[in-house]
Amino acid sequence: MLSRDNYDFARQAGCTHIVVHLVDYFRQNSANPRDNQPTGGKYGAWGIAGEPGTLWTTSELTRIRREIEDAGLFLAAIENIDPVFWYDVLLDGPKRLEHIGNIKTIIRRMGEAGVPVLGYNFSIGGVCGRVSGPWGRGGAITVGMDGPVDDVPIPSGMVWNMIYDQHAAPGMLPTITREELWRRLEGFLEEVIPVAEQAGVRLAAHPDDPPMPTMRQQPRLVYQPGMYQRLLDAVPSNSNQLELCVGTLAEMTEGEVYDAVDKYSRQGKIAYIHLRNVAGKVPYYRETFIDEGDVDMIRILSILQRNNFDGVILPDHTPQMTCAAPWHAGMAHTIGFVAAALAMFRKRSEALA
Repeated sequence: MLSRDNYDFARQAGCTHIVVHLVDYFRQNSANPRDNQPTGGKYGAWGIAGEPGTLWTTSELTRIRREIEDAGLFLAAIENIDPVFWYDVLLDGPKRLEHIGNIKTIIRRMGEAGVPVLGYNFSIGGVCGRVSGPWGRGGAITVGMDGPVDDVPIPSGMVWNMIYDQHAAPGMLPTITREELWRRLEGFLEEVIPVAEQAGVRLAAHPDDPPMPTMRQQPRLVYQPGMYQRLLDAVPSNSNQLELCVGTLAEMTEGEVYDAVDKYSRQGKIAYIHLRNVAGKVPYYRETFIDEGDVDMIRILSILQRNNFDGVILPDHTPQMTCAAPWHAGMAHTIGFVAAALAMFRKRSEALA
């Protein structure tokens, strides 16, 4: 979907910045629709991971950035890393050092190409456990969760929803402890954050989505709002930041989403924001239109304004609207809501000046 038509759509909808995904999540999966966002399912693999040795090049990243700039937009971030590049960082496997090298290379190339942020999700289970249905206003198709997902473990050769080894021996990934997963994350940050600092790139960590303590018999890292602080404190640096997802925070069972947004935006630790509304909490919730869920989005945006947040706000996904372009319509609806809120804040600021 990285095309001039879609860049023009973004500009026409009022966007200024773009966060791109270069991972083909549903590669070789027949459920991958054109010009619409796949949502994934409860247990099955999304798709086949990419080919080893095909790291994003500086010239490729530079070309994408220039195409986006030619359309009057700014490339703000790349979100997520293909599992084939780093699965043994997540699994602490025999190729870990090679895969740490892959991430360092990607970060250096991003810096050379002028791409400032790399969003990532340090998770073995990934975004599993989703169900979808006509639960949005007017029967719009949206996604949610209908209970815990620990009864079916992750098969060998699969991590972060994707198959990285089609020829893996039969069996299941062994369950590890939460502290072991934290050890892997902290080791990852200790090795790559210095490279990110040198390259002028910020790493932005997404919370666990869905935010459950375990998924498919594997532990999660950031499934309550306060757990983000441990990640930030592991390697204090301007290059160690957050890809803060409002919807995921709202699904968590402890704390208030407003307090979390206030806390981390006051620290200046949010690289960019996913703005998504939901109804309910894990393990039972539904994603909603921006204006119909449990979260007061005007209050969220007011907190960000008060704390001088200067990053990017984007809808990561939205309910799909009944028309010829379900994804585009859903995104345009959310972008219009945010644009109206920002216009209101500007008018208010001008009146107080």
